[in-house]
Amino acid sequence: METKKTSPEQSGPPQVVAVSCSPRAGGNSDHACRLFLDGAEAAGCRTRLVLLRHYDVHHCVSCQRCEHDPSKACFLEKEDQSGELFRMLLQSPVLFFASPVYFYHVPSHFKTFIDRCQCFWMRHQSGDRAMLDLPERKAYLAMAGARPRGEKLFEGSILTLKCFLRPFNFVLQEPLLFYGMDGPQELRENEDARNSLHAMGREACLSLLSAPAADTAAAAQG
Repeated sequence: METKKTSPEQSGPPQVVAVSCSPRAGGNSDHACRLFLDGAEAAGCRTRLVLLRHYDVHHCVSCQRCEHDPSKACFLEKEDQSGELFRMLLQSPVLFFASPVYFYHVPSHFKTFIDRCQCFWMRHQSGDRAMLDLPERKAYLAMAGARPRGEKLFEGSILTLKCFLRPFNFVLQEPLLFYGMDGPQELRENEDARNSLHAMGREACLSLLSAPAADTAAAAQG
């Protein structure tokens, strides 16, 4: 029987990835990610924190090259740091996103990254087996808005994120939505919110550990 070698990235418990999508360092989004990852680590998973603001991601220029290029790839991937982020979407068995709300939507850098995934949407729509065969995976979300109320405050962002994640076969779970959080330290002062994020991270890890090994391996291989 042939024994397959396991890469260091795939050895041990599965890895939970949290992405902080705020341009502000040390604020609520960063802290939300750390609380989520603390919960995942406590449940037995490995973790990784991605700070989106540290990645150079160029804007989609709507050139349609990805539609006609045989590789279906975005040519801008060779000019910025989007490639690592794309691999994260293809390979991670579970993802968590934390983001503030700016004018009823996600920050511009996060939206730029979302728009750059157009090439994967087109691959999915054209029936690319590499996209269609991705295992179904769970994505988690926490968002914080400065307004103390507003039933539509998060609506546009959530709809965009569902569409963004669909080609990668991520299913967005019930999000944590925090109102009245503007200052960078406000999440730290909210015990209920902290506990909810920790519990969400724990649940994400336990759900991942209970998933069939084949699904986790397929996600890791992209």
